[in-house]
Amino acid sequence: MPPISSSVFRPAAPKPHEESSVGGAWRLPACLLGALVGAAVQLQQPQLWPGPVYGVLLALAGVAWLVSSLRRAWWGHTPLAAERRWRSARAMGFAACAGALALFAVCGLRAGAYASHALAPGLEGRDLRVTGVVAAMPQVNEMGVRLRLEVEAAFWQGAAVTLPPLVDVSWYGDAALEMAQPADALRQPPSLRAGERWEMTVRLKAPHGARNPHGFDYELWMWEQGVQATGYVRTGSNDLPPVRLGSTWRHPVERARQAVRDAIVSRLAGSAAAGDAGQVRVAGVVAALVTGDQRAIDRADWDVFRATGVAHLMSISGLHITLFAWLAALVVRRLWCRSPRLCLAVPAPSAALVAGVLLAGAYALFSGWGVPAQRTVLMLATIAALQLSGRRWPWPQVWLLACAVVVVVDPWALWQAGFWLSFVAVAVLFASNNIAASAYGISVIARFYALIREQWVVTLALTPLTLLLFGQVSLVGFVANLLAIPWVTLVVTPLALAGVLWAPLWSLAAMALQPLAAFLQWLAAWPQAVAFVPMAPLWAGVAAVVGGALLAMRVPWAVRALALPLLLPALWWQPVRPAPGQFELLAADIGQGNAVLVRTATHALLYDAGPRFSRESDAGHRVLVPLLRALGERLDLLMLSHRDSDHTGGAAAVLAQQPQAALTGSIEAEHELQALRPATPCVAGQRWDWDGVAFEVLFPAAGQGTPAAAGKATAPAVRTNAASCVLRIATPGPAPAVALLVGDIEQAQEQALVAGAAPLAADVLLVPHHGSKTSSSAPFLDAVQPRTALVQAGYRNRFGHPAPEVLGRYQERDIRVVESARCGAATWRSVQPLQVRCERDAGRRYWQHNIAP
Repeated sequence: MPPISSSVFRPAAPKPHEESSVGGAWRLPACLLGALVGAAVQLQQPQLWPGPVYGVLLALAGVAWLVSSLRRAWWGHTPLAAERRWRSARAMGFAACAGALALFAVCGLRAGAYASHALAPGLEGRDLRVTGVVAAMPQVNEMGVRLRLEVEAAFWQGAAVTLPPLVDVSWYGDAALEMAQPADALRQPPSLRAGERWEMTVRLKAPHGARNPHGFDYELWMWEQGVQATGYVRTGSNDLPPVRLGSTWRHPVERARQAVRDAIVSRLAGSAAAGDAGQVRVAGVVAALVTGDQRAIDRADWDVFRATGVAHLMSISGLHITLFAWLAALVVRRLWCRSPRLCLAVPAPSAALVAGVLLAGAYALFSGWGVPAQRTVLMLATIAALQLSGRRWPWPQVWLLACAVVVVVDPWALWQAGFWLSFVAVAVLFASNNIAASAYGISVIARFYALIREQWVVTLALTPLTLLLFGQVSLVGFVANLLAIPWVTLVVTPLALAGVLWAPLWSLAAMALQPLAAFLQWLAAWPQAVAFVPMAPLWAGVAAVVGGALLAMRVPWAVRALALPLLLPALWWQPVRPAPGQFELLAADIGQGNAVLVRTATHALLYDAGPRFSRESDAGHRVLVPLLRALGERLDLLMLSHRDSDHTGGAAAVLAQQPQAALTGSIEAEHELQALRPATPCVAGQRWDWDGVAFEVLFPAAGQGTPAAAGKATAPAVRTNAASCVLRIATPGPAPAVALLVGDIEQAQEQALVAGAAPLAADVLLVPHHGSKTSSSAPFLDAVQPRTALVQAGYRNRFGHPAPEVLGRYQERDIRVVESARCGAATWRSVQPLQVRCERDAGRRYWQHNIAP
């Protein structure tokens, strides 16, 4: 859209006859600020209140706003300046209370209405015959196809049932069998299009994501998407096959997006020479720039983009929407000025302003109407409305109004990192007088200097915020963005968008991307391209953000020096570690698999590395690497209990991020991990001491975990479980606190440990084989006698872990069972052996899934 005039941000001169002009001018901003606070407070609720309570709060908000409006009639008039200021402050206070109560109540009512459509617990895991329309372009991956269905009808055993309006289901292909997906995924999914109506048999469950310290909130993300159930399509021989009922005219935008995406991929990737993986990956980036399909970008490319700080450019971002609005407004203004009749009817600047916002909205809608695009369109529309109304507001009020509009439309955006990054960047640019200034100068050198200074100011101000949100910052981001921002926004993106009208331009966009991709890969390969720091607490992060903003301000350096003490707590923060002679277990929430982090005063061990979810995703990349970085951990040892993929799936990612870590475990010499780090077999009798804490391997005996024993002979699944490393960890003293990590041992190995009089007694036990009924035998539990048993198993996993009969054996012995599906990440400390901290309980919010008893 056209550059915003500085007059928009100049406060209007107060009229002499107005009483309390300051209070009158700032009453609405006070209400807006209160609304932001009210939404933020409501998002902290662990549970929603009844609807009538929110209704009462909404009525109180109306009363508070009325009181703020009638201050003169109720309190009389006095010429004293001090009294006028006091009354203005009271009016602003009531206005802030009105905004806070109103948005708190509205958010609660909206959340309650949405939650009322949740999937009934009794329908989870049932075979449901569903008729629905494909509501978004399908996402194709190596596992099959991911569909978003708009449910029209659903039946269970012939009776109609009610499902959420939107559900996400996976239609698994042949590759899913290799990844141990549901056993009924036997048929390759056909080509599906948005807008098609299908009838299919599905199994659903409530959205349930991993809950780990500083981890991604999958359930909030699904909440914002409006999806309240996930599952998969049943395609087994005993199921009714999926049936295509026809095509509809619904979701035309998604149909167009899919057609454009497929055309881009077909033209660029289809014409690539055999083995030209680079061309295929560039095709994914071009498709993401045009249609917003971020999944089209390869994971390796995302790693490069994040390492160089340009990830915000490689899909539909606020910068692209703003650029499109500005170009559209420029074209409309030029064309509008050619018609005197149109100019007389509507001034060209006003027409260009409206057209820029409308066309930007259309572009955002075509790109998938993602949260960043929505946020940008709302910001542009808010500023355009102010300009068209002729109001002259100071920039803080404009900024506050834009924030409030975004939060009113989507209150849960307050939990999104992009919300804070974008609004803090805009505020810093305003405050540093870059946007509000009338001009930088007309020379090329002046504009280049302005570009460098803006990029430097944004980098300086957002670095502390990036550390607070992600625990990392790109040290090459300034250089990368200095080149990538103008190149992507002014060259690549326009060519990619113009390719919708003339397809050969997509090839030019791909050619323009290739040198940039090579440059970014070169930057990302630098040894210190990215700095990682432990995640600081909120108070330290907020102080650092204030310090970064202060450094970016145009104030004397004596004042900027005050930012340094504000930055230090976040930059040098170190999480509290166990005292010497003590240790801590953190059983990560990684779904169906094992991964336990053991920490002593100065050392760390990771027992197993979780499952592999697909060829492009595993627990190491998705959960463990971010967790270790957030905690500032440097592993001394990675112990893989045995070679099964639900224990070794994330090992490669962990080893790549922890080059100093040694590797041990029961994996054969030919295992692919041996090429990354030679592994030492774990053998009974191995002992070592870290910070006064004793570590001892109890199983397997010499020869049982060797490649010959765990090779590809008969019954490989049994043989690998039988070779699981059993690790005992104990504090010193006559009454030690003990933990026992046992992998997937089964009853035969449990019996061998009991018969061999191994020191099995422990305070906490990692439940063998995720709670399988082939393990946790009664003699073994009587020998261990744990107070707490940790079960790492996926929610509604296909194996039925933990088995009911196994849970019954623990219940008979009054052993507390902590399941990762209900607890999230579980933390146990040797100094408090009776307590377990559950991540789901510590930070519960109302949108998170509560498992039915």
